[in-house]
Amino acid sequence: MEITVYSIPGCPDCREAKRFLDQHKLPYTDINIAATPGAADEVVKHTGKRAVPQFVIDGEWIQPYRPGEGFLYEEMAKRLGVE
Repeated sequence: MEITVYSIPGCPDCREAKRFLDQHKLPYTDINIAATPGAADEVVKHTGKRAVPQFVIDGEWIQPYRPGEGFLYEEMAKRLGVE
């Protein structure tokens, strides 16, 4: 499984998303959209908004949180096959 996380420094939802992946020992590539040319445009192109964090799991774009609700632990655990 290939996981990419689009994030920005200082984003609490981004930190929580990466913490979840780290806790489950799931390797991922982190792309800082503030420092990587074109990365923010890529997020907008695929999601229609400039919202992070975004996961790309085997090519599928997934927003792993809901504004006001936070990180979607159960949904992401099921999708990623972890408990």
